[in-house]
Amino acid sequence: MSRRLPPLNALRAFEAAARHLSFTKAAEELHVTQAAISHQVRALEEYLGVQLFRRQNRAVLLTDAAQLSLPRLREAFDQLAEAVESIRANNSENLLTVSVTPSFAAKWLVPRLDGFRKAYPDLEVRIDASTQLVDFVRDNVDAAIRYGSGRYAGLVTELLMDVEVSPVCSPRLLEGEKPLATPGDLRWHRLLHTDWASQRGEEPDWRMWLLAAGVRDIDWSKGPQFNDWMLAMQAAIEGQGVVLGRSALVANDIAGGRLVRPFNVSVPGKFAYYLVYPEPATKRAKVAAFRDWLTAEATAT
Repeated sequence: MSRRLPPLNALRAFEAAARHLSFTKAAEELHVTQAAISHQVRALEEYLGVQLFRRQNRAVLLTDAAQLSLPRLREAFDQLAEAVESIRANNSENLLTVSVTPSFAAKWLVPRLDGFRKAYPDLEVRIDASTQLVDFVRDNVDAAIRYGSGRYAGLVTELLMDVEVSPVCSPRLLEGEKPLATPGDLRWHRLLHTDWASQRGEEPDWRMWLLAAGVRDIDWSKGPQFNDWMLAMQAAIEGQGVVLGRSALVANDIAGGRLVRPFNVSVPGKFAYYLVYPEPATKRAKVAAFRDWLTAEATAT
């Protein structure tokens, strides 16, 4: 017997809006606009012929009909998510797909990944390097590593490591006619800039670091600009200047002697690195294995 059901997107929009009692928060969770949530809810109300929300000045309240249906609808979505996870698990039991930012993948995760392969030889790892937020079900992603505030609605979020920002440069800059010995010596060297501060608005930049180091007579705004932090870091490795580096991302190059920290002054980052994944993924052995290994590596770092 065929089932006559309303559009799934409309049901998702209603469930999220009802759970948050906010169209704005529902839009943030589903990565759509508030207008899209409003449109979907209105379409569902027309389909059902029932009013679901009482709209007030700056708030929405559930009608009696919506209040009665919400628990069963939420349970249905939970069961649907578990069914999808079961299909994915059976189809790709030995393939672990991890979404991660390119810089973290290149500078921290990939150099350590061989340790995971040796510990879990039956698992194949697929790295999806991207700065975009992913849809775990649609994109077949098991887990993600993200740099941010740690607020990821609807996902399990685990802190991996905090971040400190400090200058790094080629060891060659510690020698020569104008060696870097004190923060004030930066006046003789090129400051390399990245777009991360302007993009997020809260990341430490050269102005903030120089103030923390007690240096106020250097023009922090001068120097080459890079839209990719790894390009700026490569320029630093080549001896072309000094760049502000996140502690997690410069550790391997410092250990390998390609970079040094000339000063013992750092500024705490506003954000941190987090492991995130959907709640149903907690029941999957490959995700648990990756989480345990990753947490141990992050702790060691």
